[in-house]
Amino acid sequence: MTDHFPAESSNEPALDRIDRHILDILQREGRITNAELAEKVHLSPSACHRRVQRLEKVGVIRGYVALLDRRQLDCPATVFVEITLSGQADELLEAFEREVAKVPNVLECHLMAGTADYLLKVVARDTDDFARIHRRYLARLPGVAQMHSSFALRTVFKTTALPL
Repeated sequence: MTDHFPAESSNEPALDRIDRHILDILQREGRITNAELAEKVHLSPSACHRRVQRLEKVGVIRGYVALLDRRQLDCPATVFVEITLSGQADELLEAFEREVAKVPNVLECHLMAGTADYLLKVVARDTDDFARIHRRYLARLPGVAQMHSSFALRTVFKTTALPL
């Protein structure tokens, strides 16, 4: 079977049905062997490998990770922190983003539209640990005018898989 890749545009790679099927499987079964993946998408192993390599090369597949159990690593608490800055100047935003990326317990940082400027997802051992993170890191971030923290009581649903 020969590979047929759709033409690539300069903005985004064109993905056909087989590419999307490969991506869907890899999102859910990151350790699947190439032979198993090829069988599931009905390609030869070499054709499947070429497609995966192409998806990596064009940046659709950014990397591979192990998903860890936060509870077993003593970080069971999830805290969502809304941050409002004192201004909107590019220099302030850049300084904030540069410094928040250095905070080890911050898993995600999102620039927001709405009442808060940023939304952070922070992990901690407990409330005392979050208080330490707050004092040592978050309160010292450049330009912070207000912070509102909300503790997640329980994660009802979580996935890393994008809809394809």
